[in-house]
Amino acid sequence: MNAIAVLPEAQEAAPMVDVVVPVHDEEADLERSIRRLHDHLVGRFPFTARVTIVDNASTDRTWAVAQVLERDLRGVRAIHLPEKGRGGALATAWLDSDALVVAYMDVDLSTDLDALLPLVAPLVSGHSDLAIGSRLAHGARVARGLKRELISRCYNLLLHLVLRVRFSDAQCGFKAMRADVARRLLPLVEDRGWFFDTELLVLAEKSGLRIHEVPVDWTDDPDSRVDIVRTAAGDLRGMLRVSHRLAAGEPLDGLTGRLRRAVPGGTLRQLRSFAAIGAGSTLAYALLFWVLRPVASAPVANAAALLLTAIANTAANRRFTFRVRGRSGLAGDQVGGLVALGLGLAITNASIGVLAVLSRNASPAAELGALAGANAAATLVRFALLRALILRRGRGAAAPAPVVHIARRYS
Repeated sequence: MNAIAVLPEAQEAAPMVDVVVPVHDEEADLERSIRRLHDHLVGRFPFTARVTIVDNASTDRTWAVAQVLERDLRGVRAIHLPEKGRGGALATAWLDSDALVVAYMDVDLSTDLDALLPLVAPLVSGHSDLAIGSRLAHGARVARGLKRELISRCYNLLLHLVLRVRFSDAQCGFKAMRADVARRLLPLVEDRGWFFDTELLVLAEKSGLRIHEVPVDWTDDPDSRVDIVRTAAGDLRGMLRVSHRLAAGEPLDGLTGRLRRAVPGGTLRQLRSFAAIGAGSTLAYALLFWVLRPVASAPVANAAALLLTAIANTAANRRFTFRVRGRSGLAGDQVGGLVALGLGLAITNASIGVLAVLSRNASPAAELGALAGANAAATLVRFALLRALILRRGRGAAAPAPVVHIARRYS
């Protein structure tokens, strides 16, 4: 990370809470949002607080607006970074902070500000190590479109299946953590983009840190400029990378001890076997789809190819990946495979629908390309379900860290 620019006027006594607002090309909304947040902290927040604006490589007047706000408002500081990336902005500001608790909010202030106190209170008291706002926890009240709601729920479901986490909402732009925990945890987080939040929480939970969840009132910003497709692809790559880190039993030194293995012994061998079987299944799926497509519609050909390869994939993984012999548990494993098939059908048929919207006369080759990518995500789900079923019958993995849910909604 290159040197950061911090305005000299920002040097004040250390606050209890430092609320970081990462921004990129937000000149239109920045002043209104920061003044509203500042008024809330001054008038309704019981702890001393600072607002830190982190401009990461804006190309408009965002940095100029941030400088004006720093000069006009006591308790506001501004940092400029030459690199773009929300994760990098947060890591830089949090590691640079002298506060007891570091937090962050999206600049659109989609989360009701009254949730800020219940977010940071358990960290100030020492009850928890991290706190997250959740739009999916019981008691949350969310106003957003169906597409974003579906994407969010599918993403978090995939996290639960692949990485076996317990927190409910990885990507809500409303989080906080104790600064001493941040200084030990952040150097271990590799991603500096949108996957930063997820990787941070996964490593925290797997290392035994205590995560506090707050159901929030959330109003989605209709002007969001997030590239959903690119972000989703990056998140899937991040999940695979973190899954490999956990499977290798990589230690998280300096936190609460060594990282528990997500799967008992032989994980690397299992991953190699699963990859080989998955490659064979994908090839078989492609050939079946290609053969069936001239005599059936794309959804029907897709469903038939998935069904046949899913059954064969489950049987092969039982025997070669997890070394399970005999009929014991066979029915349950195949049911798990069929559940994964149902999710696979939803994912892959959705990809066909998107392709049809984008190109009404898509060729079978184009359809196959879209389906192959979607089938890769479905394969991750199948592996996670099989592993969970077989571990439940054999040696279970270590219990995950507790996630604390509060009973009431703050609004």
